[in-house]
Amino acid sequence: SGKQGYAVAAALRDLGASVTLISGPTNLAAPAGVRRVDVETAQQMLEASLAAAAQAEVFVAAAAVADYRAAQIAGQKIKKNDADLSLALTRTEDVLARVRAAFPQLFMVGFAAETEKLEEHARGKLARKGLDLIAANWVGEGKAFDQDDNSLTVFGKDGSAHTIASASKAEVARELAGLIAARLPRA
Repeated sequence: SGKQGYAVAAALRDLGASVTLISGPTNLAAPAGVRRVDVETAQQMLEASLAAAAQAEVFVAAAAVADYRAAQIAGQKIKKNDADLSLALTRTEDVLARVRAAFPQLFMVGFAAETEKLEEHARGKLARKGLDLIAANWVGEGKAFDQDDNSLTVFGKDGSAHTIASASKAEVARELAGLIAARLPRA
């Protein structure tokens, strides 16, 4: 969610990182000392992500853009009538896949929000997207979204698993930032 992503940006900043936060529309204030790039569309998110990744050592995708967009955008308001309206959708580009393809050596961290089979689905996404770490959490039934607390299980491409117990999103972010820092290749 937005709050967790912003908390991760602040936690990485606190560890001394120079952070660029790419954000969709939100009423959240950018953490002090963090450069924010505002985007509105999935295409803008992709372009900003590729530009930021070119200068980065770590890329964290804390929230996904929509998987689909309208195939055609109407130039004028669509007037209501008695008939049902069908809307054609088309896939948006996969930001993580594009960033990974462009920057094979970049250390990449993704998030997975799951309603079932958390480890199976998260490890599948970890492998499919070519990530180094994936932070997975349960959603639905009062969990994660719009809550002040969160908990994560962080899976690594090395087969590791680390549970971050339920705590404030700021505390969860601090622990996740520490896990990322500990796994970064040393120059």
